[in-house]
Amino acid sequence: MDVIIPADGHYVIANASVPVSVMGNASSGALARVDITIADGLIAAIGPAGSITALNIIDLDGGIVLPAFVDLHTHLDKGHIWPRKQNPDGTWLGALMAVLDDRTVNWAAADVERRMDFSLRCAFAHGTAAIRTHLDMAPPQHEITWEVFEAMRARWAGRIELQAAGLMGPDTILDPEKLRAVATRTKTAGGILGGSTAVHPENHTIMRRLVEIAGELDLAIDLHTDESPDPTANALECLADAVIEAGFTGKVTAGHCCSLAVQSDDVAKRVIDKVARAGVAVVSLPMCNMYLQDRDNGSGVRTPRWRGVTLLNELKAAGVTVAIASDNTRDPFYAYGDLDGFEVLREGARILQFDHPQADAFVWARAVGADAAAIAGFAHSAIIAEALPADLMLFGARSWTELMSRPQADRTVLRGGLAIDTTLPDYRELDDLMGTR
Repeated sequence: MDVIIPADGHYVIANASVPVSVMGNASSGALARVDITIADGLIAAIGPAGSITALNIIDLDGGIVLPAFVDLHTHLDKGHIWPRKQNPDGTWLGALMAVLDDRTVNWAAADVERRMDFSLRCAFAHGTAAIRTHLDMAPPQHEITWEVFEAMRARWAGRIELQAAGLMGPDTILDPEKLRAVATRTKTAGGILGGSTAVHPENHTIMRRLVEIAGELDLAIDLHTDESPDPTANALECLADAVIEAGFTGKVTAGHCCSLAVQSDDVAKRVIDKVARAGVAVVSLPMCNMYLQDRDNGSGVRTPRWRGVTLLNELKAAGVTVAIASDNTRDPFYAYGDLDGFEVLREGARILQFDHPQADAFVWARAVGADAAAIAGFAHSAIIAEALPADLMLFGARSWTELMSRPQADRTVLRGGLAIDTTLPDYRELDDLMGTR
């Protein structure tokens, strides 16, 4: 789509189709035809199509406008290591071991910093304004990576709002000394308490300890829970129980929750009811979950039987705040991806089947926008309203099916009302880190 933005940043985006869900009515899937006045980097006015007259008018002819994306669950420290450390068999365990090997050998500060910056430039070009990343915290990595993240957060301020969760495995969480060391460093960095567990005999203890130290240090919680095809995995239920029992009032997010989809209807309903009661938000990672879950374990002759994703539609229907996000990018956990929020929305519609009835589908624009922003507490609200920053994306597509049928590589990305350069960085920049140059 050929859109020319006036250099002074004062103009009207006319005849635009905007989801009502991103203009304040979260439950509406309708598109509204509006005129949007942009001035001094802000949305100065919004009116019905044809109601605003000005010298500089850009007629979108029904093209869709969305707010800049929010990517609630990523792994910037792992990103783009695939060329030097592939997943040998495509399984979750294969990914875990490959990342452990690469982290031990290569994750010095300079390596992590360059790959993080590369990833952020990709996300920015695609139209993302806020990202939460999980950071591996196996000591001593918690000291190296937090420093890199703090520097990156300062460097990208004003372009991408950054949050980070310190990611710990069960062994670290169950070791009081290590848990406190990571939690304390996380607090110093203004971070979020993270962790990962699925099938584990001490999940109740793990969740109680996480909730206790989060309460003590006034930390939000964002965990990988039940990233597994095993129906006996109970981390999500244990998390909800721990939050309810402790009366914890901080923000709590659970990612993945894959096992919920392979549990019996009775168990799934019980867990979903507890999650709703505990106020736990759930983020699904549709692309990575489908890539890893139900993967062949080595025979080479097997097609997956399920999609790997959680019961996101049922969670949302039960009143749980939900979102979808990128997860990993070109690393052993996911060989693909580019931190493109639109790709997440597009593939999420296919994988999670939230696209029908299509008259209501645009409610799900909030899953990579306003709902994700609310879960995280980002300053970027991903709402289109008067007096808010004009951080927008303009598409030529006029309907859900037009929007979802193409990658929309020609989208126009506005930050502060001005068009940014959407040229993506070249992978060759990382060749020396990958040992290919």
